[in-house]
This record gives sequence, C-alpha cells and structure tokens, in this order.
Amino acid sequence: MNSSIEWLEAGAPHAARWRSEAAIAPHAKVVVGDDRLGADAAYRLLADGTAILWRGDWQNARQLLQALTQRADRQARTKSGPKPATPAAAFAQHRRSQGRRAALLGLLLVPLAADYSVPLRRAQDVRQACLEAYGPGGEDSVVALRELLAVVSAHEWRKKGIPVPAVEGRIYPHFGVFSPVRGEYVDLVATASLPAACQLAFDIGTGSGILAAVLARRGIKRILATDQDQRALQCASENVQKLGLSAAVEVIKADLFPAGQAPLVVCNPPWVPAQPSSPIEYAVYDPDSRMLRGFLGGLAAHLAPGGEGWLIISDLAEHLGLRTRAELLGWIAAAGLAVLGRLDTRPQHPKASDRSDPLHAARAAEVTSLWRLGLASG
Repeated sequence: MNSSIEWLEAGAPHAARWRSEAAIAPHAKVVVGDDRLGADAAYRLLADGTAILWRGDWQNARQLLQALTQRADRQARTKSGPKPATPAAAFAQHRRSQGRRAALLGLLLVPLAADYSVPLRRAQDVRQACLEAYGPGGEDSVVALRELLAVVSAHEWRKKGIPVPAVEGRIYPHFGVFSPVRGEYVDLVATASLPAACQLAFDIGTGSGILAAVLARRGIKRILATDQDQRALQCASENVQKLGLSAAVEVIKADLFPAGQAPLVVCNPPWVPAQPSSPIEYAVYDPDSRMLRGFLGGLAAHLAPGGEGWLIISDLAEHLGLRTRAELLGWIAAAGLAVLGRLDTRPQHPKASDRSDPLHAARAAEVTSLWRLGLASG
C-alpha cells in the first residue's frame, strides 16, 4: 500500500511513506517509543490500537517484539469461550485469532531511510532484502517490524535456496512467493506416470516454478508455465535459469491457461477456500475455490485428445468442513471431465502431529492427492 503515515514527534508533525504488503491502512494513532518503554506498557498501547514508532535500539526492538508475541499468545490461551461445534467453526475461530494477533503485533513500527537502511542503533543491514521485496526506494518510509523481519527471512531463503531432489538442485523462493517446503506434492508429480509420448505440458499457477522444473527433469521437452503475479513470474524465471532449464520451460503471464492444448496440464491450486490476508497467503487460501473451479472449468478446452489434467490438492478443506468431496466430484463432472485415477500421500509436516494445534484433528487426517483427470466419454 502506497500512502503516508503521520505522527507527532518532539511536538512537531511528521509524515513518511507507509509500507504494508497486506494492504493495511496507515495507523491513525502513532506514538514514538524507545528503550525506556517496557513490554507491559507497550502491550497496553497496542491493545488500545496505538501504534509505536520505534526510535530505540534495533536489537531491543526485536526483543520487544518477542515479548509482545509471548503476551499475545498467552492472552489468546487464557481467553475462555465455548468450544467450536464444528471443524468449520474451529477454523473460523482460528483465523480470527490469527488475524487479531497479526493486527496487534503489526503495530510495532520501524523507520526505513530512502536507501532502505534502518536509522536505529545496532541496526541490521536490510537494504538488499528490501530492494528485492519492494523494488527501488527513493523516500523515507515506515513499516511494521514484523513485516520487515519477514522480508529479511525471505531474503535469506532466496540466498540459500531449498534443496529439491526431484529437480536435481535448489529452488530459490522470492518474497511473496510460496516456498516448496512441503515436498509430498512435489514427489507426486515426480513419480506419477506421464501420458504416452508427452512432449508438451502446461503448468498452471507455477509460483516458484517448482513443478515446471520437475516436469522438465522428467524429460518433457516444452513446458509453458503460467502465473499472473509479477513476483511469481520473476521467481519462476530465475529458478528455471539457475537450473539450466530455460530451453524447456517458458514462463508466461496468464490468468490460468495459455493458448492451445497440451497432453498434460498440471495445477496445484491453493488448498483452502478462505480469504487470504497477505500476499503469501494467496498460495494457501483460494476464496470460494475460484482458482480450483477455474482450472476444472477450463481444463477440457485445453486438453489434447487422450491427454490428462493433474490436479494436485489436499483434502484439508474437506476435513475442515469448508468443501465436500461431493462438491469436488460435482465440479469435475460438470466440467466434462472424468477421474482416471488418483495418487495419495500423507503430509509429513510437523503440524500433522502437533496436538496443541487447534486444527490438529483435520491436519492429522489430511491426505494430499494427485487427481488424474481426462475428458469424459460421450
């Protein structure tokens, strides 16, 4: 969000560009805080909706954020209320709790100079991280410390990359692009039997380019990888180049499908039909299953005769009561498609075995599947 945030400091009005990747409006109530401000007093200000623009030590700001996080989590645990009656209600309560936590912790702000240096004592050098996430600077700005730390974390992931055996190399995620840290869906695409004589494939919503790279490593000569997010397009292009796969993979800006037909069309849409609250969440949450339904609705027109569409999706939404298996099968049939087969795998991520997670029951039952879809006969 490009707008200004205003505050009073030493009795004088000040303003700077406001940065928020989650499109949060500039805060109306802002006070200046420094190392003399204790965590309890800071928490009371945040709970009252007052933002704190930090002017003290950078390391102390990070420690204060940790202390505020502990207080927010403790407050959430001690709140009493009726136990949700359904998994869908539990999910809604969980999202509300996450939203309140994020809103409160996002009220601790730090300044950025025009060159993205942080004008605080013992400040970390975040210039390259900000340049990658925000593009050229040029003016002083203010950002939530929590967002800035996420920008720095994304920069570190981008530097070191994530090893992915199926691509015989590493994937380097960019800020705002989903990282392929859950390998089970990648393994499904790496092991499923390809359609006969498959030399062309479409990868719909490519993100980091991970699945396009897997298909190229499997020997498919040409893959058209689409996305409509500029960060994803840049990320996928860089990953394809670093893996030496530019001759096989072409990254295209498109809303779902490129022109034409292919014997293999692959899509890993967001798995949960809910409203995202930040750019990175668009890879996880798909409002009203729009991308899923768009893929299924357009697949028949883009499948070559005898071709297959691979839908890679988790059934977590079904266990949460947000979508039924009957609905999914109904959308498949209504699109003129038939299920040719399905490969299933169990997620290995830590939350699947974390009993303290409010969504543990659904996560423990979750199955990730590769649905093989073809044109319905008749």
